[in-house]
Amino acid sequence: MTRRLAPLLLAALVLIAGAGPAQAAGYRYWSFWDRDGDHWTYATQGPSMARPSDGDVQGFRFSVSEDSGDAARPRGTAEFAAICAGTPAKEGTKRVALVLDFGTAADAPSGEAPPAGRTACARVSPDATTADALAAVAKPLRYDTSALLCAIAGYPKTGCGEQVAPRDEGAGASSQQRKSAAGKDDGGPSAGLVTGVAIVAALAAAAAWQSRRRRNANP
Repeated sequence: MTRRLAPLLLAALVLIAGAGPAQAAGYRYWSFWDRDGDHWTYATQGPSMARPSDGDVQGFRFSVSEDSGDAARPRGTAEFAAICAGTPAKEGTKRVALVLDFGTAADAPSGEAPPAGRTACARVSPDATTADALAAVAKPLRYDTSALLCAIAGYPKTGCGEQVAPRDEGAGASSQQRKSAAGKDDGGPSAGLVTGVAIVAALAAAAAWQSRRRRNANP
């Protein structure tokens, strides 16, 4: 019995040793952010639904991320007074400061290079949405059939929220993504490790039961 169990135990140990955290695929898209005090928060509404107030700062960042918790934030200056310094207030309108971060070369679609990031101050009607403000300062915009924002100022030329295969976290990934991946790796044992431990425990219990049975059968 012990000889028959040995190969299974070895296989389980190999499973444990080789088990590692699975890499989830990411998506390449424009994320939308609100400026809350001195930091960015992921917007809870899409740009076509959000209606910013006069003096608000909002941002867009193009990157590859798994979800909102992993998404990279816009970079650069994000102060309303600085962005809208050259756009005085006007009765019957509102001003919305926009931060446009086109991302990094690592996140760019094949054959494209991200433009330099920039800011813009949109003067729009009081009931305008963020999408209206964006259209006023960053055309051409591109949307898909489900109203997902695909391109700002013509970037990227193609694609819209497409899935991107997992890649080496140490090569090309942003600092934000590497930190997120590191945090996920430290969150607990992988499924393969748990499964391997369970197999070893089950086989050990079976071996012990068989040994007791043989001793009882041959006093």
